Amino acid sequence: MSKGFSDGFLWGGATAANQCEGGYLEGNKGLSTVDVIPAGKDRFPVMLGKMKMFKSDEEHYYPSHEAIDFYHNYKEDIGLFAEMGFKTFRLSLSWARIFPNGDDEVPNEEGLKFYDNVFDECLKYGIEPLVTITHFDVPMHLVETIGSWRSRKMVGYYERLCEVIFERYKNKVKYWLTFNEINMLLHLPFIGAGLVFEEENEEAIKYQAAHHQLIASAKATEIAHKINPEFKIGCMLAAGNTYANTCAPEDVWKAMEKDRENYFFIDVQSRGEYPNYAKKMFERMNIYLEMEEGDEELLRNNTVDFISFSYYASRLTSADPEVNAQTEGNVFATLKNPYLKASEWGWQIDPLGLRITLNSLYDRYQKPLFIVENGLGAVDTPDENGYVEDDYRIEYLREHIKTMRDAVIIDGVELMGYTPWGCIDLVSASTGEMKKRYGFIYVDKDNEGNGTLKRSRKKSFGWYKKVIETNGEQL
Repeated sequence: MSKGFSDGFLWGGATAANQCEGGYLEGNKGLSTVDVIPAGKDRFPVMLGKMKMFKSDEEHYYPSHEAIDFYHNYKEDIGLFAEMGFKTFRLSLSWARIFPNGDDEVPNEEGLKFYDNVFDECLKYGIEPLVTITHFDVPMHLVETIGSWRSRKMVGYYERLCEVIFERYKNKVKYWLTFNEINMLLHLPFIGAGLVFEEENEEAIKYQAAHHQLIASAKATEIAHKINPEFKIGCMLAAGNTYANTCAPEDVWKAMEKDRENYFFIDVQSRGEYPNYAKKMFERMNIYLEMEEGDEELLRNNTVDFISFSYYASRLTSADPEVNAQTEGNVFATLKNPYLKASEWGWQIDPLGLRITLNSLYDRYQKPLFIVENGLGAVDTPDENGYVEDDYRIEYLREHIKTMRDAVIIDGVELMGYTPWGCIDLVSASTGEMKKRYGFIYVDKDNEGNGTLKRSRKKSFGWYKKVIETNGEQL
């Protein structure tokens, strides 16, 4: 039996351009979907594609415009990650920083140079960049002109983006993810795919957009392996198994259906074809996907090298409509599990659920796994020096790392690395808040955008440094 994590295990942390970068129109960057998603009561209607907001206005506050200003502070931030001993840093590119309109003939050199500088800073410290090509990010021009991912044209624009970045960064970046939480387009269609709905069949549009993203992901994989055979391309899933509320077979069946809804995307990206259960579901829903000749072959021949995922919580469901009516709060509706504690935002804390999820994914796909998001969003109260005594975060991460270690040592799951979410405080994707903090590093900024943006180390900073130093032995 192995003693623990492999010597090359990639410890690090994760962020996304749309939640930390800021500099939203600097360096010739174009407007992105996240730049028109406000904080406050209109946030969810916009993210769901129910409320049309194509430009920012004076009445709302848009957290992405400055975020935590990684754009101007990346050297300091990466220096702090290096101090913790990061082996890898997961970040995403802003599509509109590289192609401001998305359909531009030539890329924006200033945007490309910015990411050159970021990668060089990482490599200076021996930190391996793990790059998400698009993380809840579509140039607004493409939303307005072609309806974003509902249009097949998006595949070509995404291809062009991939060709440019793979060629440009082929000696700086080895690990790539095609889409962040690709299954999110079913739950938050505007944030996941830039979709806005009129009176129309929303499910049909979502699954057609999903097909376009799956084709784009396969194209990216094909292009990547041609440009640099050493590249490792992964897909990315918002994961977490769904438990049955009771042992009633109807509840067990319902839980299986809920899991399949998420596996659907990865089944295609990892196995290379649409599963039969999905084809039958499309038949029942009268959804007829428009496919082009060669699509099936492309999917079959360009499966991903590894599977990455986010894990925050497990879910719970019932076949009884009255019982299920109690679900509320989060993007993924779930019943409250009486056996679990919950975070301040109602997310259920289930460390063993991570081991269950790891095993479910590994059993299903037999490909290397990578946990690229995991963490606890909490209200932190800093002292006058910005120091936070965040024992609750340390406990959350410690318990999850323990079960992750069990999955590797006892169950034999092949795990590449672990990058907890929001290694530095950033804007919450779901709520747009700053007070929902995940980081090892505190950033002085509040929900209204006030603050000095000063960075300071929390207690968890030193703790995580020790975890990395000992390769997960000292927790």
